[in-house]
Amino acid sequence: MSRATAHFPHDAVFKSLLSDRATAADFLLIHLPENLRELCDLQTLHLESGSFIDDDLRASHSDILYSVQTRTGEGYIYLLIEHQSSADRHMAFRLMRYAVAAMQRHLDKGLQQLPLVIPLLFYHGKASPWPHSMRWLDGFSQPEIAEKLYSQPFPLVDVNDYPG
Repeated sequence: MSRATAHFPHDAVFKSLLSDRATAADFLLIHLPENLRELCDLQTLHLESGSFIDDDLRASHSDILYSVQTRTGEGYIYLLIEHQSSADRHMAFRLMRYAVAAMQRHLDKGLQQLPLVIPLLFYHGKASPWPHSMRWLDGFSQPEIAEKLYSQPFPLVDVNDYPG
């Protein structure tokens, strides 16, 4: 047993259980919101490596990453299940970082379209209910401005548009 596994025994159990495709499918059927579940063909679940996670973060938790086909057959979807035993104010931001890392790895495979990455947090800590927002934009001091900034096209200065 590795030091990380011995230090975080719940992580090993969590990862072992949800690494099983049938168990993961049942878990997702129960816990994915219906509007997201309807996008996914859970019969096509495929366990992916979570090795994109930073080494310093990796030792403190287990992540499960599945790819799944869409019900329409168009695009790509990944399901990221994160295990957490303590409340983390920036958990939504961490999930966003993992989602972006999964997107980057997807592009690194030579695929052209960004995939949807659906993060799901599995929490069993002492603070109950979960005490922090699960919306990553709420981590900003001005979430309304952050939402506008990150949901519209970024400013562009194209020097080719200038005569001369």
